[in-house]
Amino acid sequence: MALIKFAGVEESVITREEFPVEKAQEVLKDETVAVLGYGIQGPGQALNLKDNGINVIVGQRKNSKSWDKAIQDGFVPGETLFELEEAADRGTIICYLLSDAAQIEFWPTLEKYLTPGKTLYFSHGFGITYNHQTNIVPSKEVDVVLVAPKGSGTSLRRLFVEGKGLNSSFAIHQDATGNAKDKVAALGIAVGSGYLFETNFKKEVYSDLVGERGSLMGAIQGLFAAQFEVLRAQGHSPSEAFNETVEELTQSLMPLVAENGMDWMYANCSTTAQRGALDWWKKFYDATKPVFEELYQSVKEGNESQKSISSNSKENYREGLNKELEELRNSELWQAGKVVRSLRPDRQYEYEK
Repeated sequence: MALIKFAGVEESVITREEFPVEKAQEVLKDETVAVLGYGIQGPGQALNLKDNGINVIVGQRKNSKSWDKAIQDGFVPGETLFELEEAADRGTIICYLLSDAAQIEFWPTLEKYLTPGKTLYFSHGFGITYNHQTNIVPSKEVDVVLVAPKGSGTSLRRLFVEGKGLNSSFAIHQDATGNAKDKVAALGIAVGSGYLFETNFKKEVYSDLVGERGSLMGAIQGLFAAQFEVLRAQGHSPSEAFNETVEELTQSLMPLVAENGMDWMYANCSTTAQRGALDWWKKFYDATKPVFEELYQSVKEGNESQKSISSNSKENYREGLNKELEELRNSELWQAGKVVRSLRPDRQYEYEK
């Protein structure tokens, strides 16, 4: 591993330069990587592993949309696509990529397939960290590792196809064989990571749950809705309110931040915009930091995990979720956004009334 300073703090990272795909192929040459679950992360990771020359099979329930998708993606029933139990039996490395709720449900079945020397791989620290709620406690005779891409499986696959990569964290919870470090590095590179930074299961899930509920999804939606509604209440049209709230941010400013950082984005905006941003960012910081502190504490105490388990374990969970998503989908904010996006020059479809 390389030691690199991030803002003055030295961290251990694994890069493609020190651990190229060829090295990953050598480490994993005798392994059968069984990807259990073909929903959010499964397709991107399985396809990237396959394209990188790793022996990968997929485990998924038959007669499901995900089973059909795996077939469409080139996995062959009876050869590289199996029911969950058979894939778990065949695999020497088990990539446990079912949803958190499904992991809890399937765990009693999976345990018997985790024979000594196998590797149990996660992309989320949820099941292990909150094992007092999930009852996921692996045998001490198996390696338990984590590679968590910092984005969706869709993004992981898209960036891989483009010849790029999505940064991932990695962690080792148990090293029963003495080879867990090489295996997690190889898996991290083979799934398409740009580079890997070290963490542990608890820190991964704490940061992940805070991020999802905070700046990545929850907070940004609240921020968008608040500004949009203020502009609309003051007589601005839906298109103007959406463009100033969302479109300019996502299409113009965030790409600049991604390219060279917030300071560079500021430097490429008008002096009026710079002045306003510098005057107001601390007000937003003061307003939101207490909310983030409350959120972190809720994650740390297990409140958020229990809410997730309780909600996602209900039989009618999907139905309830779709109703909640419908509120977002039908809001004036995102109805306006649908039209704005359709008018982008790069879109090939016509404006929908």
